[in-house]
Amino acid sequence: MAKIVADLDACQGYANCVLAADDVFDIDDDGVVVVLRTTVEERDRARVEEAARSCPVSALRVEDE
Repeated sequence: MAKIVADLDACQGYANCVLAADDVFDIDDDGVVVVLRTTVEERDRARVEEAARSCPVSALRVEDE
């Protein structure tokens, strides 16, 4: 399994991650990413990595545990 790491200070609320994986990411009332699942199963990894790459400020990473 992999884990999702979010840099909350870097997040600017573009919400590209939400569009790509709304079951994993959300945006709170302050416009900051909320990680709904901190771990990613292998079957979802490519989709979640693509969501992380879609962040224009590189606020998201997917790392091996």
